[in-house]
Amino acid sequence: MLLLAAVPLWPQEQADTAADMLYFVGMTPAQLIGRLGPPGMVFAVRGNELWQDDVVFRYAEGDFYIYRDRVWQVKLASLHGISNGDPKAVALLVLGNTAQDRGDHVLLPVTGGNWPLMLRVNINETGLVSAIYIYRPDF
Repeated sequence: MLLLAAVPLWPQEQADTAADMLYFVGMTPAQLIGRLGPPGMVFAVRGNELWQDDVVFRYAEGDFYIYRDRVWQVKLASLHGISNGDPKAVALLVLGNTAQDRGDHVLLPVTGGNWPLMLRVNINETGLVSAIYIYRPDF
């Protein structure tokens, strides 16, 4: 009986976690560590240009990309019912008709934050979701 009462809480908990991911963008490293504790791993990622280097804090929740003193991008394994390994059609269905299909990725503008955010779902050559990002497009 208790198990049946707890089941309706799972989707709400997942929805809250997904919404929280949007608010991680813009946090300072101190705020991130204050919220999630010390990262399990820290590493550097080189961009296409030398000035595009980022420090990445890896947590169970995802990878948090830091430029200068702010999180500007979060990489997740799943978000809003889309997970790595899902077919592209699932991502398009979940994101709705405002999503922009760009072939090897799908974009969806995210509103309601302090600055513009974008949700990007990367699609690999076999048509499956390979990465999910929330990021500031102005960085």
